[in-house]
Amino acid sequence: MAQGTGRRGGLDERAVLLAAGLADLAVSTLGSVLGAARGLLRRSDAAELAAEAEHDLMARGRLALDRHTAAVPPAHLEILARHALARRAAGDV
Repeated sequence: MAQGTGRRGGLDERAVLLAAGLADLAVSTLGSVLGAARGLLRRSDAAELAAEAEHDLMARGRLALDRHTAAVPPAHLEILARHALARRAAGDV
C-alpha cells in the first residue's frame, strides 16, 4: 500500500481495503454462525432447546419492558417505615 495519506489515491485505497476487510469479517462471522446453527439442528433435544430459548427471550423482554416502562418502585426503607407505623398504630409493637 502506498504511503500517500494526504493524496486522493491513498484515501481511495484505504476505503477499498477497509471495505474488503469488513466484507471478509462479515463472511467469516456468517460462516461461523451457520456452522453453529447446523450443530444445533443436529441435536436430539433441539425442540427443548428452542423452547428454553423462547422462554428466556420472553423473560428477557419482560424485564426490558419493566425496566423502561414501569414507574420507580418505592424505596425499601420507605416500605419498612410504613410497615413500622402500621404496626404501631395496630398496637403490635
